Formats: sequence, structure tokens, C-alpha cells
Amino acid sequence: MPGPIRRLLRDLLKIGDGVRLITRRRTAVDPSVQVSTSLFLILRRMRAPLITLIIIFTVSVFGLTLIPGRDANGQPYRMGFFDAFYFMSYTATTIGFGEIPHTFTYGQRMWVVVTIYLTVIGWAYALGSLLTLIQDRAFRVALRMQRFSRTVAHLGEPFLLIAGYGRTGELLARSFDGLGRQVVIVDASEARIEALDMDTYQVDIPALVSDAGNPHILAAAGLDHPLCEGVLAMTNDDEVNLAITMAAALMRPELPVVARTVSTVIADRMQAFGTPTVVNPFDRFGNHLRIALRAPASYQLLEWLEAGPGALLPERSQPPVDGQWVVCGYGRFGREVIIDLRAEGLQVTVIDPNASPVDSDDTPDNGVRVVVGDASEPGVLSRAAIEDAVAFVAGTDNDTTNLSLLAAARRLNPELFLAARQNARVNAPLFRAMQVDALLIPAEVVAHEV
Repeated sequence: MPGPIRRLLRDLLKIGDGVRLITRRRTAVDPSVQVSTSLFLILRRMRAPLITLIIIFTVSVFGLTLIPGRDANGQPYRMGFFDAFYFMSYTATTIGFGEIPHTFTYGQRMWVVVTIYLTVIGWAYALGSLLTLIQDRAFRVALRMQRFSRTVAHLGEPFLLIAGYGRTGELLARSFDGLGRQVVIVDASEARIEALDMDTYQVDIPALVSDAGNPHILAAAGLDHPLCEGVLAMTNDDEVNLAITMAAALMRPELPVVARTVSTVIADRMQAFGTPTVVNPFDRFGNHLRIALRAPASYQLLEWLEAGPGALLPERSQPPVDGQWVVCGYGRFGREVIIDLRAEGLQVTVIDPNASPVDSDDTPDNGVRVVVGDASEPGVLSRAAIEDAVAFVAGTDNDTTNLSLLAAARRLNPELFLAARQNARVNAPLFRAMQVDALLIPAEVVAHEV
């Protein structure tokens, strides 16, 4: 292929890609385009039924104009186009005003009988197609997107954009609603948005089931709205929260952004985009633990303030400042807690089945002793000298395991200071019954920090 023709084709492809990109952006952001998208879906899905009805109507009108009739004096008469159109309009819609302008002949009546059955078939086809369209998922998504974009575009008061309606998003929505603040919510779970619709809030909260990491969805949710006051990335996916932080920093760099993550790597990547406030619940729990070690009264005040209006003053807890701490689980949570404990000069023993055997039962220079094994197995807690420890931290990502470890540790050493991580909301009564001294509930920690 000659060089000029190859370059021309390449340029045309680039122009085509650019046009498609502009079209996608405009379709995702502009509410008027959302309306046209819904209308386009209706016309495309109803094209065949509408064409069928038009053909039936046209043939019926022409047939009436061609079939001869008689007037009141018995003279030959042919119906005009307007009279035929008028008659078929009320006949096809089953209104039925009678035979006009003159009584029909048998030929005309036979033709009308045929057209009646044809229009019944046409209407049945059209209504069936319409019902199918209403049940179509793409059409319902387009209508939902249209209503959502229109509602957000017409907001007349400042609002906050919350991405993610899990436990953290729910706590934030209720708190801001109690303060009289408007919020807009985007979540990928349809069940959560349905739960939002059934919750009792002071004002209606616009919500959309979609991927909050999509910049077009964020724009439709009000990121470009002049009354948007801030963005809260509260999903359970760190990568999605990173995408939200990036989109907000690039599209609205002046907006404050609060993002949730449990990964220090993701937190560093978030900090590269503007100045977002990054909340790591594991790190914040470790910071709170250090406050409790240094200033128990200050930690008591912190708990009281975070409990909300009307809460009773909690009891002052005093974590042991001397002695050995045993931490079960050397994942992200365990590492953050160990860093804070070591910063306070405490000795730590780690129990983890995935630790390196080389470090087993050794005490490195960093003051962390590693015991390789499953803490739920008999003898492993004894190998970690749990009888001589002053505190125990159950930090795995399984609530059942954490509860069983707490019970086993308390049985071996009733004087232990117990700290634990609660992962699922439904297990809250079990942890309350266990009477844990320090409990990490990541969703609540993030909500309180926000």
C-alpha cells in the first residue's frame, strides 16, 4: 500500500477514535445525552413493531379509499384520505364512533373486519415488545442513569459525594444526614442501594448502582457540579479508591478528598495525587493504642467524642506498658500494630503459620520474636509463652478464628489485656460478650476519622 494512503488511513482511524472518545464522555456526563440515549434505545427496540403498525395503518387507509361505497342517496361514493384516516384512527384504537361519513357497504365492512384483526395483531406485537423493553436490563440502567443524572444536576445545595455504601458509607450517610447535609452515593452493589432506598433519612439521597472508579460515573454523580464540596472514597476495594482519588485530583483539584485504604503502597500512590486525606484503619488503630499507652485519659476522651451525642463516658482502659505482647497474625493489621508497639519500646511475640522457619523462636534485634504455627492448634500459644504475656492481639481476617483465639488465650491467662479485630458486622454481639479491652472495627474507625 502506498505511503500517503497508509498515512491517510491512520489519520482517519485517529479521528474516529477521538470522535468515539468525545461521544463516550458526553454521553456519560451530559444529562440531555442520557435522555437521548434512553430515547434511542426505545426507538431501536420498538423499530420493528412501529413499522408494522404503520404498514397496517397505511394499507388499511388506502384500502378504504379504493373500495367503492354509496352515499345516502344511493349514489357511488369513494371515501377520501382524511375520512379514511379519521375512521382508522378511532377504529385502530378501539374507540369506535360508527360508520362515517355514510353507511358502509358490505365490501367496506369486510375490509374493516380484516383491518380490525390486523391492528389487533399489530398492537399485541407492539405491546409485547414494549413489555420486553421495560424488562430489559440495559433499558432500565439507562433510565436509572437518566433519573440519577437529572436529580444530581438539579441539586441546589452543597453536597458530598460518597463512593461506597458499605458499613462505612452507611455510618457516614447517617451522620451527615443527622447534620442536615446532602450526600450523593455511588455503589457497585444493587442490594446496598436497595437497602439505602428502604432506610429512613431526612432527605432523599440520590444513589446509583455503578462502578465508582469510572470517571464518567463520577462526573454524572456530581464531581463536576459546582456545589460538590468533597469526595469520600469509602469502597472496600483499594484500587477503586485509588481510581476515585486520581479522578478527583485531575478533574477537580480544588476539592477535598478523603480515601480509605489498608495498604501502605496504595496510600503512597494516593498521596501522589494532590493532598488527599488517607485513612488506614489499621494504622489509626495502632495510633489509638499508642495514645492509650501514653495517656489513658486522652484516649478515654477520644472514645467519648467518637461515640456521638448523648453517649455515656466509657470506662478508662489502661493497656500494660511493661511486659510481652503476643500478636496473632502477621498480615497488614498485625504489621501496623507491631510497628506501633515497638515504637513504644514493648517486646512482641508474633504467631503466624506463614512466617519463615528460620526466624522461629528467635528474638531478632528488632525485638520481635516469631513463632511459626497456627495459634488455634494445641501448644502453639504455650510456645509463645502466653502464660507470661501481658496482652494478646487477635488480628486475623476471620472473626471465628479471632473469637476462638481470644477464648483460648483468656483460658490460659485470665489477666491478659485483649485486643481484637472484628471483620463482620453481624459478629458484634459475640465480641461484646467476649468483653474485649480494645476492639478494631475498620468501618467504624474510618467513619469516625472522616
